[in-house]
Amino acid sequence: MIVPAWFHRRFLVLAACATLMTSMTCVALAQTPNASTGNGTASAPLKLLEPKPITPGHVVVTLFPPGHPALRAGKNFDKEEVMTGRNGRISNVTNIHNPSIELYLAPPDKANGMAMILAAGGANRTEGVGGEGVQVANWLNSLGVSCFIERYRLSPEGYSSSTDALLDTQRSVRVIRAHAKEWNIDPHKIGHMGFSAGGEQSARLELNYDLGNPSASDPIDRESCRPDFVVLVYAGWIVNSLDMSHVPADVPPAFLVCAGTDDMFHSKQTVQFYTAVSTVGAKQKPRPLNIEMHIYGHGAVPPRTDGHGGGISARSGIPYGTWPQRFVEWATDAGLLPKAEKTETKKP
Repeated sequence: MIVPAWFHRRFLVLAACATLMTSMTCVALAQTPNASTGNGTASAPLKLLEPKPITPGHVVVTLFPPGHPALRAGKNFDKEEVMTGRNGRISNVTNIHNPSIELYLAPPDKANGMAMILAAGGANRTEGVGGEGVQVANWLNSLGVSCFIERYRLSPEGYSSSTDALLDTQRSVRVIRAHAKEWNIDPHKIGHMGFSAGGEQSARLELNYDLGNPSASDPIDRESCRPDFVVLVYAGWIVNSLDMSHVPADVPPAFLVCAGTDDMFHSKQTVQFYTAVSTVGAKQKPRPLNIEMHIYGHGAVPPRTDGHGGGISARSGIPYGTWPQRFVEWATDAGLLPKAEKTETKKP
């Protein structure tokens, strides 16, 4: 989804002020599973509606079972997700309360074991699952990569990107790793690609993960949520809301991309993230961290002047439109994608 930079910047300022008020409201609404009520009886687990597929026929897997402590009742939790689009294709989703992943598995004859969780952007108010979800999944499927479109919880319903949505993102990795054999996935090649506000989730996941809780009663919670790599595409977050002072020593590889001077808000944050992660990653042994960054001269195609957004579009042939090829090169060099077979040419 293309969100104008002015809207994104204005929203980030407003969101910083509203987060505390909305989160307090939702905590009051939340029901604690199996908690004791005033008369000593246990309350019923919170019941959330099942999400529908973005693409008809695709499998949707909810991330948490009913009653899981990560789930709570945000604003309009008893109403279905709102999907909007045109010509029969969904472009945006809002009102997400029951976080999920939608499966786009690579064809068996092409699957190479690599997996990508896709988090679309939309200023944490909506998720552009069309241009930053389905289109990306179809492209990666053609490369043999299985994809999972993540629907993480959003701020208008009272959820926080640093807590609720991060739990959704971490759980996405755990669920896929737990089903790796079933879905023909290499459990050591699970990545997260986030666009704009979805890139905030990629960044937070890069800095906040664990190896699972072996004593957890939920088998999913026993799985590691450490991604094997992350991809930040014109990522952004509320200023000073992302703590980059404690980068894990084993921080995973990363690929970062953004337009430059016509998307300064996001390009500055991309550079800051690169600096923080690479400073720690340079100390890794036996080789320094594989982290690559591309800041392009411009991202806008006339008559537009705002270079933000655009997904994997060719952008009328400007260099920024080639970033997907640069990602493929990086992923191949990192051993995530198989090298293309060379065809021998016979000498005359």
